[in-house]
Amino acid sequence: MINLRIATIADLKLLQYWDKQPHIIASLGDDDWGWEVELDRTPDWREQLIAELNDRPIGFIQIIDPAKEDSHYWGKVAENLRAIDIWIGKESNLGKGYGTKMMQLTLNRCFANRLVTAVLVDPLSSNTRAHRFYKRLGFKFVEQRRFGNDDCFVYCLKREDWQGETVTKF
Repeated sequence: MINLRIATIADLKLLQYWDKQPHIIASLGDDDWGWEVELDRTPDWREQLIAELNDRPIGFIQIIDPAKEDSHYWGKVAENLRAIDIWIGKESNLGKGYGTKMMQLTLNRCFANRLVTAVLVDPLSSNTRAHRFYKRLGFKFVEQRRFGNDDCFVYCLKREDWQGETVTKF
C-alpha cells in the first residue's frame, strides 16, 4: 500500500541521499532544497510529504500554494492554485506505477479543498518522461518558461478536467 505522511527532520539523510541520485538530478536539476532548515518549517502554504510503500519510503512530494509561497517562485499567480513537486527516490522504483498512485493521492489531497481550482507542475523541458506522465494524468501544456536557470514546461490540471480518484491507498 502507498500512503503519504508528513516529512520530518528524521527524513533528512534520506532526502539528501535521494538528491544525489543521477535520475533525480537529471529530472530536477541541482537545486539546493535546504532540507536542514525546510524540514523544520511548517508554513501554512506548504506540505512536504514522504510517500511510503508498505511503510518503506519511496518518494517525496511537495504541495505549495504558489500565490502565498515566500520565494515567489511562480511569480504573480491567481489565488486557489496548488503547485506540486514529486519524485521517486530510487531509480529501481521507476516504471512500476508508484508515481501514478502518489500523484493520484496528491491530487486528491489538493482538490479536497473545494476552493482549489487547478494544480500546476513545472518539469524541466528536457524531462520528456515527466511530460508524458503529466499528460497521462490529464495535465495540459500551458507554456515553456524559465525558472531561475531551469528551462521548464508548465502544465496545469484544472478541477473540471480532473478525474477524481476515490482510492486512498495502493
